[in-house]
Amino acid sequence: MKKDKAVIYWLLSGCVLVFIMVVVGGITRLTNSGLSMTDWHLVTDTFPPLTEAKWNAAFEEYKKFPEYQKINIHNDFTLADYKFIYFWEWFHRFIGRIIGLVFIIPFVYFLIQKRINKDTLSKCFILLGMGALQGFFGWFMVKSGLVDHPDVSHFRLALHLTFAFITFAYTLWVALDLIYPERNQVIVPLKKLARITLVFLVIQIIYGGFVAGLSAGLIHNNWPLMSDGQFFHESIALEKDSWLLRFTEGKSGVQFVHRTMAYVVVGLILFLYLRSKKYTLSIQQQNGLNALVVLVFVQFALGVFTLLYSVPLWLGLLHQVMAFFLLTAMTYTLHRLSK
Repeated sequence: MKKDKAVIYWLLSGCVLVFIMVVVGGITRLTNSGLSMTDWHLVTDTFPPLTEAKWNAAFEEYKKFPEYQKINIHNDFTLADYKFIYFWEWFHRFIGRIIGLVFIIPFVYFLIQKRINKDTLSKCFILLGMGALQGFFGWFMVKSGLVDHPDVSHFRLALHLTFAFITFAYTLWVALDLIYPERNQVIVPLKKLARITLVFLVIQIIYGGFVAGLSAGLIHNNWPLMSDGQFFHESIALEKDSWLLRFTEGKSGVQFVHRTMAYVVVGLILFLYLRSKKYTLSIQQQNGLNALVVLVFVQFALGVFTLLYSVPLWLGLLHQVMAFFLLTAMTYTLHRLSK
């Protein structure tokens, strides 16, 4: 099958834009900007307020909601401060619109030109649905912080974040199908192990969302033990009434799972790499595995330093970016071991 480079570049550009959107989303979260746009309209909010009167009107509306009334009202929060947080949330949503345009307009063009084969077409419709669903998850997340509490639900934040990662990975997978139309010899044991590793990596990403949503990285800023010389800190058992809630809603419990799961992910990737030595691999397969090993150790180190330094913006953002690179390498490696 002849490769259509324009279609491939189109899909890869979507990957880049999703990556940028997640990075901006990370900045939005780390600067506490996510609840600045209390009302949103698809057309009229394409650009930020363009006059001082409109800025003041938006600020007055923001003052009606919990984040201002319970937190920022006590912090000498000014219009200039509001403009700063408004920008990041607006920019995050603006990139979402750009992604929609970049996907839909070329998609219609390629469809008319009959440059998308039947198999890829069905995958593109899935991507279209995933994009719409991601927009809904974003609204669903923000809505949770505009009612009674000045924080979004960490469950909804993790859902929004993880689905962005999954959308990115699936877009990359579709592009890889077109980049490598030929079939590799499938190494079944490695493929199964790579799938298991991917599952644990996604769970780790989910718990990264939990840690972010609960600000759980601001406690127990020690490593390798949590604090007070304890691997399993005693506060975990005191936070909630059940073990399920302790490990999904308690700050100490969520951090414990996230930091412990990091060892599991590192171990699985190392096991996958060592297991691969028993087989004859293609250059692509070997490169994917090599990248996985390097990236997982870099990500592990970033996680440790992010914790030790109590999540400064640049380290928290870099940790999230590296998670994207690690997922990219994982998706590429699994694709090369599967196809």
